[in-house]
Amino acid sequence: MIPYGRQHLDEIDVKAVVETLTSNWLTQGPAVPKFEEALASYCNAEFGVAVNSATSALHIACLALGVGKEDYVWTSPNSFVASSNCALYCGASVDFVDIDLQTGNMCMTALKQKLEYAQSVNKLPKVVIPVHFAGQPCDMESLHKLAKQFGFYVIEDASHAVGAKYKDDFIGCGKYADICVFSFHPVKIITTMEGGMALTNNKEWAEKMRMLRSHGITNNPAMMTEQSHGPWYYQQTSLGFNYRMTDVEAALGLSQLDKLEAFLEKRNALAAYYDELFSKSEGITPLKQSANSYSSYHLYVVRIDLLNSKQHAALVTNLREQGIFAHVHYIPIHMQPYYKNLGFKVGDFPNAEKYYQQAVTLPLFPELKFEEAELIVNSVKAAARI
Repeated sequence: MIPYGRQHLDEIDVKAVVETLTSNWLTQGPAVPKFEEALASYCNAEFGVAVNSATSALHIACLALGVGKEDYVWTSPNSFVASSNCALYCGASVDFVDIDLQTGNMCMTALKQKLEYAQSVNKLPKVVIPVHFAGQPCDMESLHKLAKQFGFYVIEDASHAVGAKYKDDFIGCGKYADICVFSFHPVKIITTMEGGMALTNNKEWAEKMRMLRSHGITNNPAMMTEQSHGPWYYQQTSLGFNYRMTDVEAALGLSQLDKLEAFLEKRNALAAYYDELFSKSEGITPLKQSANSYSSYHLYVVRIDLLNSKQHAALVTNLREQGIFAHVHYIPIHMQPYYKNLGFKVGDFPNAEKYYQQAVTLPLFPELKFEEAELIVNSVKAAARI
């Protein structure tokens, strides 16, 4: 079975993990800050805060920006549920902004219209979380302008987009957003097994996120409420969580980071080959790529003109039966039962819903061979009867 995504590990990665396993540090040792500094430096950001998942990073990012009850957080419906759950964890209310059907990313026109209405009824969001779907950056310049105009924070959900660029700036640099979150799950661009990281240029937010990831505890005398009792002393000054990344995971992340450019080059080459093979296939449309961005291509998605959901399911099933693990990213969040119970319903975000009816994710990972990509394309064409 050809999976839709798969990690690439080599002997150097294994050696890095084994060296850490045989060192004096397994959890909170020197590898975690080294990984934070390395990725922050790569993205031209000031601070990195490594955690055990991107979900955790989204949660503490919201908390660092003061998200709580009475606040509104908006995100894209075309994402994994973590993009919105993070706000619910804080007691905030969630809403969504429909997508651009051609890219799968949040539509800036829809966002502006929703903001104008929200301003008229005094319900502007405190935070907007754009999702760089499949690795292609959103229109961050337009979003940044709207953030300044309407006064909201921006948290980039860049779980798919480590190494991606927007107008020659790395995603995560902080030029257009307040905090940026990456994921290192095995199917992502680089992996730490499980793990995530938040990048920011704000020292106060970084310090707050570091405390929140470790039970709200600090051993920094400058952040304590009284003089230290001695070198063993620490204080819990807020209610935090056990969201820490281990040194073993960070060591793997450091090793993987050295291969990031090669991974991105191969993913982009495979995506370009897919595009070429699909270029004359009427009814099969790859996601549109922006000319001013460089995608990390976490996913390769095509939209197929299908008449109904049964045909959609049949096509994916057919491909899997042929040994091609086609998938669908994503079921719109507002269509999940939990969110329907919050008041959302089918029809609320028509572009996201139409996209879901048409989308098929095809295999894309560094070890995928070009001849396998050609086989996949031929199989998709046959299954779609194009």
